Amino acid sequence: FRAKRDFSGFLMTASHCDSPTFKIKENAELTGSGCRRLAVEKYGGMLMSTWMDRPLGIAGRGLLRKGSGIESRLLDLGGACAVIPNVAIHMNRKANDGYSWNPAVDLLPLWGAGEEKGFFRPTLAMALACREEDILATDLALYNPQEGVEWNGLLSAPRLDDLQCAFSGLTAFLAAGESRAVPVCCIFDNEEVGSETKQGAASSFLSDTLRRVAHALGLDGEDYLRLLAQSFLVSADNAHAVHPNHPEFADMDNTPHLNGGVVVKFNANQRYTTDAVSCALFRAVCREADAPVQVYANRSDLPGGSTLGSIATAKVSVPSVDIGLAQLAMHSCVETAGAADMDALVRAMTVYYGKTLARAGETLTLA
Repeated sequence: FRAKRDFSGFLMTASHCDSPTFKIKENAELTGSGCRRLAVEKYGGMLMSTWMDRPLGIAGRGLLRKGSGIESRLLDLGGACAVIPNVAIHMNRKANDGYSWNPAVDLLPLWGAGEEKGFFRPTLAMALACREEDILATDLALYNPQEGVEWNGLLSAPRLDDLQCAFSGLTAFLAAGESRAVPVCCIFDNEEVGSETKQGAASSFLSDTLRRVAHALGLDGEDYLRLLAQSFLVSADNAHAVHPNHPEFADMDNTPHLNGGVVVKFNANQRYTTDAVSCALFRAVCREADAPVQVYANRSDLPGGSTLGSIATAKVSVPSVDIGLAQLAMHSCVETAGAADMDALVRAMTVYYGKTLARAGETLTLA
């Protein structure tokens, strides 16, 4: 932008990069019963049984002593270095009768056979290419290394919630043409645990970033606040598709289907930010992008989840719509969605990023 008169506002998308998992505790080593195990803690609300009996990877970062300073290095121990074993049906006859998992007992991952301690940190040191005594701290988690597969028009993969929307938003951000708006792609962390962290949607990170961008474009504080009224946020987080075996959990007149298109989400209690204005604007974008649209609302007697849109817009007051892609088994270790829906979302987001939001009285337009 050559001058502040060329700047008409921000066009933003927001999604999140975290998913439910198990975080490995700092003192991780457990022994007993002839086995080496790892001490873990649940992160987020998950379908716990789906993590059982599958090879799991371990990845994260290590903080290392480096001269007089500290260096951060990423690590990945590979795709088959732990497993959370089930109890055989012969020993737990109630396993198929609504068994309740205890994360401190049932969900401790097996590392290998043996009783000796001192097995974990040498492996970390090798992966980090450092001496064991130089490891000051770690942030490590289990992950499902299974590759995604496309089958019969569907997609099954780990962490579709919410990497589908993060990927779609970033792809569109990179592909979109120029407009008079500043495009912003937000990918927050810690949505699965409430977003109230320094890198979550409840932080000042988005507001601070937008203010700095505005300042760099020659805008003062009043200009910034005025132009927020001409900005827009698409909060993108996946939605629940109607379950083929349990349609009774859905409001069948307001529930999306796999490969039915981009989902616009509504909630009367503002768990989602969509209102008539933001829905209309986003529908117009989708029509131009030839992206089909469907809607989602919870069954009125079943409370649903929330997402980051209402949290982010409490910090940055802009019109917003909550959207997503329909999927099954949300928060499972493997989730399923429609393969065609992600293409529709990329098309819609690409058109969106090329628009400019204008306000004339009570009328908003994306042109």
